[in-house]
Amino acid sequence: MSSESWPPKLKEWVAKCLGQMGETNKQEAQAELRKVISDAYNSNTLWTTDWAAMELGSLKPKPIIAPVSLGKRKMQDNFGQSKKAKKAAKQTAYTTPSGDFNDQAALNRRAQRFQREHDLEKQRLQSNGITFNNKPHLNHSWTRTNTPQTEDELDWDRFTIVGTNEEIFKEYLRLTSASEPKPEQIRPLRVLRKSLDQLIDRWKNRAPYSWICSQFKSLRQDLTVQRVRNDFTVRVYEVHARMALESNDMVEYNACQATLKVLYEDKIPGNVEEFTAYRILMLLHGRNRSEMNLYVGQLTSAQKAAAPVQHALAVQRALSMGNYHRFFILYVDAPNMGAYIMDHFISRERARALLVISKAYMTIPLEFLCEELAFESYEEATEFLSSHSSAFYKNPNAPDAEKIVDCREAHGYLAQIVEEKYRKVGIKGMV
Repeated sequence: MSSESWPPKLKEWVAKCLGQMGETNKQEAQAELRKVISDAYNSNTLWTTDWAAMELGSLKPKPIIAPVSLGKRKMQDNFGQSKKAKKAAKQTAYTTPSGDFNDQAALNRRAQRFQREHDLEKQRLQSNGITFNNKPHLNHSWTRTNTPQTEDELDWDRFTIVGTNEEIFKEYLRLTSASEPKPEQIRPLRVLRKSLDQLIDRWKNRAPYSWICSQFKSLRQDLTVQRVRNDFTVRVYEVHARMALESNDMVEYNACQATLKVLYEDKIPGNVEEFTAYRILMLLHGRNRSEMNLYVGQLTSAQKAAAPVQHALAVQRALSMGNYHRFFILYVDAPNMGAYIMDHFISRERARALLVISKAYMTIPLEFLCEELAFESYEEATEFLSSHSSAFYKNPNAPDAEKIVDCREAHGYLAQIVEEKYRKVGIKGMV
């Protein structure tokens, strides 16, 4: 039964149901949805059913304790650099701890990235009289198991405490059931706010990511032990996620993204649209079409209208249509930190685009490939061709700017490389 033959009202109702599904009721609701449509089809009532009045039992609201209101904060788009600026910053030292620490231009770029967020956060705190709520949210359980063995399985309800430690920096130590946290080991929210500001300053001045990451994991641990779940918690995870993207640490990025998803679903304010776009790009990286369709179907009209989400959806359309020209334009103009995620599948899409080009043309200038496939330099382009067994030139001794790629020679080898190299996608830490 093709969905193209469905009446418009049924399509609208299905879209509405998909948007109401969450992680807890998705499987049950999808099964019920399929059964309702199948029953209507078998009884020839697809066009006579009042779909607007139809309700799924699994989607009916259940009584819950009203969540604590935390107020709203402004959305912040403080990572608005262009792709080329990001690439230049990454090449200085982001990928290795041994970069040039005297590169003042790179330091300035990083400082500017955080300045707007810092100013907005300061204004927000002043307007609120610097009042914070670190009481436990009794309507949300952090309990993992009754017999904890590792930190991921600890019963946080039993361990909830209020810290008294005054240290700004504290190394991350994994907790187990044999090492219950003590108040003197945990920093209160007041100190954690200072810690975040200090970590951002250190990051802007190129502190090693390994140390920064350990500090953020310790900060996140102190928040979890005290069950602090507010806009500051969201900000901690968002900042760490961005730093992880810059440093190519996808394990920590995905850990932060998973927690942010839960916090956003609990209506705690943050940069929801920015991280929604990142999630779409990660699904494109993993080529998970079924989850992508389900996730996009749940987005609200307001989310789809946001600039970062519109960009991510445009990337999705370009890939689905095989429009590599549009894809690489979007890559260069990616907002926020989107280009860092696209970096993880840019080689795959370059290979696919080159496969199409090499089949359509007998020869192609290397200069054209550099521009069309968004390479930063001739050196990067020639290295890519070599690594994909496609470095065949009509004039191999000519300068790079004048080289002509022999597409006929390259195509056969490239097809085999694409099949072998990009058949599977492995994403560490992906949830």
